[in-house]
Amino acid sequence: MESAFDKEKVVDCMFDPVTSSILAELEDGEKECSFLAKQSSISENDVLERLSYLIEHSFILQNFDGENCILSANAEKLNSIVENSDNFDATINGLEKMDSYLN
Repeated sequence: MESAFDKEKVVDCMFDPVTSSILAELEDGEKECSFLAKQSSISENDVLERLSYLIEHSFILQNFDGENCILSANAEKLNSIVENSDNFDATINGLEKMDSYLN
């Protein structure tokens, strides 16, 4: 049984600049945590901390290959948050409104 999650917290995690770059790396398939840490210029512990809520609720899957931590994205579940999120629509509307003021 899946545990309940806070959609807003998931969206906030996904759109954090560092976390979103990690998620972008996972779009191509599973990656070692050490690789993600190097790409993001943060420690492996920081990678796991930033992804902890997403891991807890199975948006990111964590496995171990011997001593190596392997992470992979549950793309279907992540996409469902973006597609069905009122927060995402509000964010887009806010960005469009801000863009109209700037132009």
